[in-house]
Amino acid sequence: MENKLRTLKENAELEITSADSMEVLEKARVKYLGKKGELTEILRGMGSLSSEERPIIGKVANEVREAIETLLEEAKSTMKSKVLQQQLKKETIDITMPGKKEKIGKKHPLTQGLDELKNIFIGMGFKIAEGPEVETVYYNFDALNAAPNHPSRDMTDTFYINEELILRTQTSPVQVRVMEKMKPPIRIISPGRCFRNDTPDATHTPMFHQLEGLVIDKGITLGDLKGTLEVFAKTFLGSHTEVKFRPHHFPFTEPSAEVDASCFKCEGDGCNFCKGSGWIELLGCGMVHPNVLRNCGIDPEEYSGFAFGMGIDRLVMLKYGIDDIRLLFENDMRFLNQF
Repeated sequence: MENKLRTLKENAELEITSADSMEVLEKARVKYLGKKGELTEILRGMGSLSSEERPIIGKVANEVREAIETLLEEAKSTMKSKVLQQQLKKETIDITMPGKKEKIGKKHPLTQGLDELKNIFIGMGFKIAEGPEVETVYYNFDALNAAPNHPSRDMTDTFYINEELILRTQTSPVQVRVMEKMKPPIRIISPGRCFRNDTPDATHTPMFHQLEGLVIDKGITLGDLKGTLEVFAKTFLGSHTEVKFRPHHFPFTEPSAEVDASCFKCEGDGCNFCKGSGWIELLGCGMVHPNVLRNCGIDPEEYSGFAFGMGIDRLVMLKYGIDDIRLLFENDMRFLNQF
């Protein structure tokens, strides 16, 4: 039996040292040291040995096992080293080659414009309010004093989901929701996406961005509205900007006005940008209609307020000299990287 163990060791050494892959080494381990391996088969015959022979054969068997295990570990270590060296040769890096430039994203011009607008109005004490884009007819029209036959209610202007639900045409419903839940004083802006049934062209898209403002308190006057919008215009367009109000009509404000700003390109002298008038249309505004206040549970005899609304897309186009609104949504990196 001792001779068998010595022969087994020699065979194992020869097979392990000549192995050329991890798979061959694993097969050798199973062949000699596995549960059904050759060493196990020899040891099963120890029962026929005398009590004097068993310790001697047991010692030799342990030596053979340890020798084979050591050979296997050394062979695996050598094999791993060879594999690593071969891999390094295949994956040699030419450090003289230029590296790959990482493209870092940046804010979209609309996001830049919105952030600037938010900062301006937050600096004046306004808070941001948000509301659903899928809105009810009541909040989008009825509560805002829009007559049942108002043109904006037509399907040619508004996207209807059903008779009661629409895609909001303005962010004004957010103002109504805020007035229903909050008691004056109220000072909020409501930026967000709006939807109208427009055919896309240089100045219209079915989806656009709007920012509206609302102030409700005791003693609010048209002078407060004018002062607020003057601060906004001078901060957003430049300190030399002048504003003027033109009478207009909105169902949710009375009196109502359109606000123009002096052209920041020619400073009011007249140019192609302002079509020679020296003025650029900015936004609509007015004093909150008493009916709107009543609809929201606010007493118009005690409180007054003003509201204004501006197209974020239009303001960004004015500020950066963009002549086609569709450029803002086409995701052309050649265009977007300019900002």
